[in-house]
Amino acid sequence: MINLSEHKKIILFDGLCNLCNTAVNFVIARDKADLFRFVALQSELGKEIIKYIGIDTTKMDSIILYEPQKAYYYKSQAALKIAVHLGGLFPLTAIFQLIPTFLSDWIYDYVAKNRYRWFGKKDSCMIPTPALSKKFLS
Repeated sequence: MINLSEHKKIILFDGLCNLCNTAVNFVIARDKADLFRFVALQSELGKEIIKYIGIDTTKMDSIILYEPQKAYYYKSQAALKIAVHLGGLFPLTAIFQLIPTFLSDWIYDYVAKNRYRWFGKKDSCMIPTPALSKKFLS
């Protein structure tokens, strides 16, 4: 496993999904503390991290928030943990963590299941601009 900074939180995302790419750009625009780094699930590093933390991707195709040396979160819990670290009113989303995970994950799964149909799919993973390339791990 490559040495990942324990001071950065790593968001693993579906690099082919238009909704996921929009979400990544949304987080980048609001990540004033430069806390997050991004890795496509389809990339070699993404696959290596997933294997390292022991997630079976045949049973889950989801956003993953990985905090090296600490913990990982997926589905609705990952989205909520990410939102808490964004500026503005987003830290108030912490209240949604009171919703039982089975219910918030059901909503997450419904959107995830339909994301390609509703938002489309790319032929290849997004390539960050030179200005954003430091945010993406490879």
